Amino acid sequence: MKRAMILLSILCVSIGLYGQNNWRRQSRVETRTINSKVLNADRDYNIFIPLSYDQEPNRKYPILYLLHGVMDTNLGWFERGRVKDVMDQLVASGEAHEMIIVTPNAGGNISEGAWNGYFDMPGWKYETFFFTELIPHIESTFRVIGNKENRAIAGLSMGGGGATVYGQKYPELFSSVYAMSALMSIPQQGAMQSQNPDDKMAILNKSVQDNCAIGFIKNSNEEQVNKLRSVNWFVDCGDDDFILDRNIEFNQAMREKGIRHEFRVRDGGHTWEYWHAALYTCLPYVSRNFKMNK
Repeated sequence: MKRAMILLSILCVSIGLYGQNNWRRQSRVETRTINSKVLNADRDYNIFIPLSYDQEPNRKYPILYLLHGVMDTNLGWFERGRVKDVMDQLVASGEAHEMIIVTPNAGGNISEGAWNGYFDMPGWKYETFFFTELIPHIESTFRVIGNKENRAIAGLSMGGGGATVYGQKYPELFSSVYAMSALMSIPQQGAMQSQNPDDKMAILNKSVQDNCAIGFIKNSNEEQVNKLRSVNWFVDCGDDDFILDRNIEFNQAMREKGIRHEFRVRDGGHTWEYWHAALYTCLPYVSRNFKMNK
């Protein structure tokens, strides 16, 4: 009897230690830096690394590039959007596959002299940097599957517009685009304006106008439309958002061209509460569209 009790005690302790070790193993978020020759500057990025990454050293993962909004940085999605918490919940519930998530830094506070914007413009060729330096760096440094079928892009506000235009210009690279409260073009009201055509806000606004996501669809020829049809599109905007009309126009242009897409208008405005909630749709959506057996 005494021996049985000892064995039972050892078993309970072992189970407890296993549970503690299992509980301690978590996904993680790291901040890294890339030196850009295109931008002539160091740029930070945050990367979400899945729970199994270290336990399965031969496994490769799909990837999501998640873009921030104006005046924000690579930290916003994790500090205010709580991407790690949402991703851990969705993986645990089986609603999303494990994936790597990268949030690059496209700027910061313009009033403090930081650059912003996802397009090439005078003094800031961010689009060139993103495709010729950032993606190759990420996908050679980390275990990324590295094909269209397992690469997605998403973003909010300025980043939602950036994600949309990147998907339009490079449909061969992305399986899915998820745009939240996206700056598809400059709205008539609510956008940050500038009286000086030479300051950074004016340059940023002009870059959005020059890369208008709505105009791109309207002016697309049949060959371009066919390429856009190879992407899974999701547009998500609040009913109180100042950018809603531009998102409706984008939806109409997509419908007129016969490009299948999801369009959702939910209760809410241009807020972190809305974007955090959107992750519970965004992450399962891009996950369902990955094809990890390829």
